[in-house]
Amino acid sequence: MKLKTLLTVGASVVLSTSVFSSNALAAELAGNITVWHSFTQGPRLEVIQEAANEFMKEHPKVKIKIETFSWNDFYTKWTTGFASGNVPDMSTALPNQVVEMINVGALLPINDLIDKIGRDKFSEAAISEGTVKGQNYSLPLYSHAQVMWIRKDLLKKHNLEVPKTWDELYQAAKVLTKDGVYGLSVPMGTNDFMATRFLNLYVRSGGGSLLTKDLKADLTSPLAQEGIKYWVKMYKETSPKDAINYDVLKQATLYYQGKTAFDFNSGFQIGGVKTNSPQLLGEIDAYPIPKINVNDPERGIETSNVPLVVWKTSKHPEISKAFIETLYQKDRYIKFLQSVPVGMLPAIKGISDDPAYANNPMVKQFSHAEKVISVAVEKGTAIGYEHGPTVQGGLLTNQHIIEAMFQDIVANGTDPKVAAERAEKQLNELFEMVAP
Repeated sequence: MKLKTLLTVGASVVLSTSVFSSNALAAELAGNITVWHSFTQGPRLEVIQEAANEFMKEHPKVKIKIETFSWNDFYTKWTTGFASGNVPDMSTALPNQVVEMINVGALLPINDLIDKIGRDKFSEAAISEGTVKGQNYSLPLYSHAQVMWIRKDLLKKHNLEVPKTWDELYQAAKVLTKDGVYGLSVPMGTNDFMATRFLNLYVRSGGGSLLTKDLKADLTSPLAQEGIKYWVKMYKETSPKDAINYDVLKQATLYYQGKTAFDFNSGFQIGGVKTNSPQLLGEIDAYPIPKINVNDPERGIETSNVPLVVWKTSKHPEISKAFIETLYQKDRYIKFLQSVPVGMLPAIKGISDDPAYANNPMVKQFSHAEKVISVAVEKGTAIGYEHGPTVQGGLLTNQHIIEAMFQDIVANGTDPKVAAERAEKQLNELFEMVAP
């Protein structure tokens, strides 16, 4: 099999892409594959479908069926479908899910694919998130990180500085909770992992983790207890009470609509505000996650290197790998990233400085936010991956036990220590059942 390789020089990095145009290769690739992805927003969904259409045109004997699920639905879909073999040939995933997939033998190693695209083009940290015993099971398609989003106009109106500590955030959020605006919504819905995320932000900012070094749940440490009490206080004083049931979309929509002054999210906030409240687009910006003390060191918090995986049951892994490779072709890859400018940062070196990427009007307008997010990407990890990729880290986010703990505290008045002990026990029992 011969591949025609185009080498395109961008900045100081050479981006290698394969063009599947030889008649020999077209004859070799034949079969049907199913692709699951969670790109439910129109623009990036359209780029993936366009890529599939072009691939099928290039390879007439190939049929690609694309199915789209929300991130939450995807987890339910693959965990219930795995036993019966009702899984795709390739898919997107969340970083915290990959090790769980590897643990049950669901994925095919793709060392060869990473090497073909160019291993040195990806960050070692991103590749390591899907690596077990030297086998690579995932490769990152894009990256982003959690940062603090603000409303510049509201801060200016009330003569407030951008908060640098959690106490400053509390004080500012209290002041701004008025006139139909909440200072900060605190989401606790049990169909998502937002409360886990918020607690992780606080604990990581203090140099801690939701897992001990021996991979036990750690919700009763002084730092974790401090974080739990902080978010309960914020919920009671700066948040809509309906947030007890919010998932990520409901949480973000409040910020999109100008109904919250602060939020924690990635660069996806920009597109949401543009769609819902374009008049506010010039009033939003991103800043680092607050610290407990202003002089605390800068620490990595939550980074998401959103990966692609190939499923072990695939009858045509060669087609999946070939299709994935085309997604990294320079022009198509930049087009994909620009479907959500600043929301999806390049997972391949050399793209950020390319004029086709850097000159995007939204990227230029939010250059400060992009810089803040880029720094956060380099320093952070997936939730619970502070000690390396683990099944336990995935279960922290996928089982929603921490969300139920928060609901118990705010709805039933349960003491935070008692609720945390129960949640810790549940998580540790679960860890013992599934961990290798």
